[in-house]
Amino acid sequence: MTTANGMTTTTGTPTAPGTPTPDPTALGPTTAPASTTAAPASTTAAPGSTAPASTTADHASTPAGHDERLRRWRLVLGADSAESTGRTLTGRDAAMDGALTALYENGNGGRPGGRGGGGRSAGLGASAPSVARWLGDIRTYFPSSVVQVMQRDAIDRLGLSALLLEPEMLEAVEADVHLVGTLLSLNKAMPETTKETARAVVRKVVEQLEKRLTTRTRATLTGALDRSAKVTRPRHHDIDWDRTIRANLKNYLELPGRDGAGTVVPERLIGYGRAAQSVKKDVILCIDQSGSMAASVVYASVFGAVLASMRALRTRLVVFDTAVVDLTDQLDDPVDVLFGTQLGGGTDINRALAYCQSRITRPADTVVVLISDLYEGGIRNEMLKRVAAMKASGVQFVTLLALSDEGAPAYDRDHAAALSALGAPAFACTPDLFPDVMAAAIEKRPLPIPDKEPV
Repeated sequence: MTTANGMTTTTGTPTAPGTPTPDPTALGPTTAPASTTAAPASTTAAPGSTAPASTTADHASTPAGHDERLRRWRLVLGADSAESTGRTLTGRDAAMDGALTALYENGNGGRPGGRGGGGRSAGLGASAPSVARWLGDIRTYFPSSVVQVMQRDAIDRLGLSALLLEPEMLEAVEADVHLVGTLLSLNKAMPETTKETARAVVRKVVEQLEKRLTTRTRATLTGALDRSAKVTRPRHHDIDWDRTIRANLKNYLELPGRDGAGTVVPERLIGYGRAAQSVKKDVILCIDQSGSMAASVVYASVFGAVLASMRALRTRLVVFDTAVVDLTDQLDDPVDVLFGTQLGGGTDINRALAYCQSRITRPADTVVVLISDLYEGGIRNEMLKRVAAMKASGVQFVTLLALSDEGAPAYDRDHAAALSALGAPAFACTPDLFPDVMAAAIEKRPLPIPDKEPV
């Protein structure tokens, strides 16, 4: 159902529009432990709670627990629920309610169902000072994860993108991947006075992502590169025993008097190579920069910079809409890569793949990663022929519908099915899974496709 504060609920738990299902514990400080609060008519902990079910039920059965539950639902449901919950908000709670009302209950917000008779019609309007004050309020009253959701809703529901062109506004917002995507889409309209602040915001997010992703990516791919480089005279600690045994099974000998026991004579040893000594693999990241792929562009740029920093990999980064731009020369700074993109416009995947194909010199040692929702504005059959030709030549071809934490976007299912038939299944990939996907491609193993993927 839709609540008075513009949120939706499923099975009794409130949810912000278009976001994962939170519980009412997200609504700021409480008088009772957040982890011991249950949703109405529930005897189990709310999603994300760490409290045991029995503790939650015991707390909810106390007068204080019941009062706290009503307080939270009053904040979620809005002023129209004041009579049914019996709660009148004061102090900090009233300020939190005001911040929620400004976003989810004014006429411009497009809240489904309209507003009841609460008598209040606050809103953010189009005033930079009022929006700046509101941004300060939500950062005071809500945790960072909730702030990011509310900022995104404010931009989407109230059309506040233009205000981000003002430096003062950029300094007030909570920086995250979605904000970076919005800034990139506004890049061409951004005045020079704002660009410096915008770059600082983007750099902050990029540095956070690099800190999160770099170490594991390098470790995972270094291991994959070592395993993919076979040597036939390895030192003892470099022997790959699994491959060595499989390669020498023909040399199995039964031992007399040992009841069928035997041994494998390892005439040929197979070991791990030392990938860091030279370039072992070529990687081409081919990224769709249409507007729906904004988060994927951000993550792909960061991963491109990480891959480019590994001497054993030769990495190329290509972005495209109806034109193709090679940003490989800027990979030492992912912020430069991001500001070299131009979100929006049409899509010509075939043209982009033609460019990538022309840059392949060692097919058997090349991994091509296409990141796109597959809505093709170019020549469909030619696109599929190029993919088939690359795979036939030995290229490892990976198709990602998205590289983000948001799951699969809307995508062209016919193209996805056609690529799957060619042995290049299309699937959405999270940033945490991407190193494993790349490691499997480098080692020419089956890709770790998440469960319940459509293709």
